[in-house]
Amino acid sequence: QVQLVESGGGLVQPGGSLRLSCIASGFTFSIWYMRWFRQAPGKEIELVASISAGGGFTNYVDSVKGRFTVSRDDAKNTVYLQMNSLKPEDTAVYYCNANRFIRDYWGQGTQVTVSS
Repeated sequence: QVQLVESGGGLVQPGGSLRLSCIASGFTFSIWYMRWFRQAPGKEIELVASISAGGGFTNYVDSVKGRFTVSRDDAKNTVYLQMNSLKPEDTAVYYCNANRFIRDYWGQGTQVTVSS
């Protein structure tokens, strides 16, 4: 049974930091591309960050470059999203995604709210 379980979301003030985690099970984590998406209220889902199998390649949407860092620990079947200098426009539900060719697995999402 495939599972992706996100954690680490919450309420943070502008300029603050959060670290999201996504623990995977039920598939060979190390060979899957891992991605973080987000969806703000009334907006389309957006790809925020991605990391290749093995971790050698990462990519970010322009709006988070220099502030967010994606990483993975294959020994723990976990992918992380370190989010610094958070802005109100980062408020969204963040989803973990595993991708390999045409297959995708999704987590249930974790809410991130940036507000004073």
